[in-house]
This record gives sequence, C-alpha cells and structure tokens, in this order.
Amino acid sequence: MSDTTTPTVPSISTSNRNIMAGSNNHFGKYVKLNVGNHLFLTSFDTLTKEDTMFKAMFSGRMEVVQDSEGWVLIDRDGKHFNVILNYLRDGTINLPECIQTLHELLNETKFYCIESLVDLIEQQLRTRSRKNAGDTDACCKVIMLTSAKELPNIVATVRKPIVKLAINRHNNKYSYTASSDEMLMKNIELFDKLSIRLHNRILFIKDVTGSEEICCWSFYGNGQKMAEVCCTSIVYATERKQNKVEFFEARIYEETLNILLYENRNASVDEIIRATTPRFASAALTDDDFDEERSMNTNSTLTTNRPPRKR
Repeated sequence: MSDTTTPTVPSISTSNRNIMAGSNNHFGKYVKLNVGNHLFLTSFDTLTKEDTMFKAMFSGRMEVVQDSEGWVLIDRDGKHFNVILNYLRDGTINLPECIQTLHELLNETKFYCIESLVDLIEQQLRTRSRKNAGDTDACCKVIMLTSAKELPNIVATVRKPIVKLAINRHNNKYSYTASSDEMLMKNIELFDKLSIRLHNRILFIKDVTGSEEICCWSFYGNGQKMAEVCCTSIVYATERKQNKVEFFEARIYEETLNILLYENRNASVDEIIRATTPRFASAALTDDDFDEERSMNTNSTLTTNRPPRKR
C-alpha cells in the first residue's frame, strides 16, 4: 500500500520527501507558504538558493507540514517574513531604524538559519550601539541654582564663560498673554540646544530660585556680567496689565557667540579687542605687512611736516 497524504493529516509522506530531494520536487516551480496566517507565494529556487532551514525543508531533511489546500505551514509570526523573503530573492535589504524591530527581525532570521542576514543585522546593531554611546557622551550637565548666594561664587571661580537662564513661571502678579507659554518654552528649548552644542566651552546655569524675572538670559565672562537679554515685559490689554514673554532668538545667539571671546581667562581685555579687530584678525596680514604700513605712515608724516621750499 503506497503512502498518501490526506487533508486530515497535514504532512507529507516519506516518499514525497524523497521526491523533493531530487531535481523534480512535487511542489513544482512555486511554493505556497503560510507563516502565522500570513500567506506568501514564492519560487522553489528562491527558498533553496542558500543553505538555510528552507533548503533543509525542501530537500527531505525536515518534515514539511501542509494543509488541505497545499499551503506549507510554518508556525512563526509572519510580521517580518516579507522582509526575509525579499532578502532571499535578491540578496539586499533595507534594515529598519527601530532597534526593537531589528531584534525581532534578528530572532526570526536565526530561526530560519539565514547566516548572511544574521551577520548583517548584528553588524547594524553594533553600529547603532556605538552611535547611541556617542549620543550619550554628547549630553551635558546643567547647574541648577537653588540659592541666589551660589551665583557670585560660581562666576568668580569658573574659568569658562557662563550663560544663565532665569525662569520663574510662578510669578503670577499679573496674568500672561496668550503666546507667553509658547515663547517661554521656546526659550527653554533654545537653552537646552545651546547647552548640548557648547557644553565643552560654556557653563550653562538654570536659575529657578524664584527671582522677579520670568525669563531672562545673562552672559558672564572674566568674572563679571557682560550682557543680558530680558524676554519679559508688561503690556496693557483691556485696561489691565499682563506679563508678556518674548523670544529674541537672534540676539540670544549673538550674545552667546560674543561670550565665547572670554574663553581665555588669562587674556587681557586689550588682547581680546586686538584679536577681534578686523585689521589684526585677517590672516592675510603678516608682521612684514605691519612694518611696511608703519614705514608708510612715518614717511607720510615727514612729508606733511616738511616746510615749503623757498623760491
């Protein structure tokens, strides 16, 4: 009595497995896959071109389970199988950005024993891990003032330029305009952005001591305050006073760049002014250029002071 496959027994017989091991498999040119109730149609050659679990399945080394309609049943989640199948088709893949999705895809790839894709995903995970470590290193620490007495000591002892943002949303002497909350958040977001970009060169301080200023930027260099940008004003609306918070982004950027001039605490003010004067800052001018210029100025003075000739 020959082996046969009935709809009530979803598996293929030993004789069918032996046929698949030959050049002519009983599936024909195409194979129907049911992966966790996700249906896929692909070619026999696609599934067997690499040494994977599929090659073992369709070479007779593993038992293949089919339903009554000829779908090969694979008891796995088919969420990522389309990505795996496309890789088997052409050998290329666009890996997802999400780390969790990458791990899920890696688990599925390991189950199907696709070693080349496993290597690609693990390499991508290592790259992402190094990148995330670099992002963590880019974070910075911001000093939070809890007492007004702390600021003078910090300004006097810290060698870096200092940018301080005073925030006091609880100053409710007057009501706030409709846009004030949005503008206040923009100031805080800019403070956070600058602190991450320039934390190696500037000390950033957030003042939450409850000062009268609702939103005010202060810039310190050489142990003293050099500039201030107050973003709060009082306006009149329907015969009553209101607090208005504004966002002077361009001026805040300008003062932040200006405060970088005081990075070298040992430099005198005259040296800083000299370094920022266009005539001295130009890289094209050398000492010989300055000597020549002084010589020309001296000759010009002598010519001007020379008495007129008698005729």
